[in-house]
Amino acid sequence: METATRTMDALPIGKTVTLSKTVAETDVYLFAGISGDFAPIHVDEEFMKQTKYGRRIAHGALMIAYMSQASTRICTGVPGTIVSYGYDRIRFPKPVFFGDTVTVTYEIVERDVPAGKTFSRVTCTNQRGEVVAAATHILKVVDG
Repeated sequence: METATRTMDALPIGKTVTLSKTVAETDVYLFAGISGDFAPIHVDEEFMKQTKYGRRIAHGALMIAYMSQASTRICTGVPGTIVSYGYDRIRFPKPVFFGDTVTVTYEIVERDVPAGKTFSRVTCTNQRGEVVAAATHILKVVDG
């Protein structure tokens, strides 16, 4: 059986990974340093006290990084070369505050076997069960 076929067989519809992470102030500042995004909403507590949020919020892109961690975990032990083909319909319906525990649920919901692609529903919820981020993630099996 060729590697691409074995890879797709190891990524069936319904395969799910869940992970949780408490968002610390350090996480946000390290991410700000890596990304260069030092917007006041992320790093200026006094500024944020004057907004409807009342406190600093984590970067939405940090939630995408957590989604990426989940996609890496779903591929653990799967043969072949698999790359991220991208994210569609990324949404951040609620803010993530410092100290929130975010749970990422990554579930393969569709496959295009001839194209070597999987489509996954990725949802991030906080400790109150509120959806704070959601997206569709596409993985692509790369031959060779």
